[in-house]
Amino acid sequence: MSEEHIIETRNGSSWQLPAVIVLGLVAIAGLGFGWNASSKLDSTKQDVTTALKTAEQSVQQDMSSLKDRIAQDEKTNADLQGDLKVVTDKLKITQGQLKKARQEAAKLNDEATLKISALDTSVHTELATKAGTQDVQNVDTKVTAVSTDLNSTKEDLKMAKSEMGTLIARNHDEIDQLRRLGERDYVEFTIAGKNKPQKVGNVTVELKGINQKKNQVNITMVVEDKRFEKKNRALNEPIFFYTSGTRLPEEIVINKVAKDQISGYVSIPKANAQQASNSSTSGN
Repeated sequence: MSEEHIIETRNGSSWQLPAVIVLGLVAIAGLGFGWNASSKLDSTKQDVTTALKTAEQSVQQDMSSLKDRIAQDEKTNADLQGDLKVVTDKLKITQGQLKKARQEAAKLNDEATLKISALDTSVHTELATKAGTQDVQNVDTKVTAVSTDLNSTKEDLKMAKSEMGTLIARNHDEIDQLRRLGERDYVEFTIAGKNKPQKVGNVTVELKGINQKKNQVNITMVVEDKRFEKKNRALNEPIFFYTSGTRLPEEIVINKVAKDQISGYVSIPKANAQQASNSSTSGN
């Protein structure tokens, strides 16, 4: 009996030791795996924290940039609203002037028609009632004078009119005709070469480009420190602009183009000089 018990005891202890070793290895492996997972978790957490900080900084920068852009847009919008009000006020004045000019032109045409009709009746009456040679010569003289005036009127009517009702001269001779009317001052100019600003009357004109085939020009105008670009402007097309203290527009007209050269004139209402003088006096 004692021998059998000893044999059984030995057999039982022989498998327990390997089992303990295996369990120990498994426990060590588990600890190693847990430590590795913990290290990776810490690394991942650190990476996420860094990414969040970077994203937060980027968002803050974007927000700051957005605030600056909004502030700039608000300023631009305020400036545009101010400019729009000025243009709207000018446009109201311009529309009133245009309406008045059309009414005056229609009135002049009616008056001219009535005068011509009355003169024609008067001439025929004189020819019918006066048979003397001297009288006929006097009537012929009147007819000749009237014919000369009519021819002059016809020449004036050949000039195109702008939307403001002003006559547009196409050359030096027509500019002289407009000068004789005494309503405006005319400053003629020639600009040779691009990017060469030239002072003409109340405006500085700079040639930027020419399309000789289409008879179009690109110019830059500076009026009282304000710069305006006018592109693809045709010959004899008036460009209107205003100066401080005046209600009537000035205009610039290009009559002739050549290679890197333009010629034209600036038209200044004489009333502008008086208005500007009154404005300066009241300001003082």
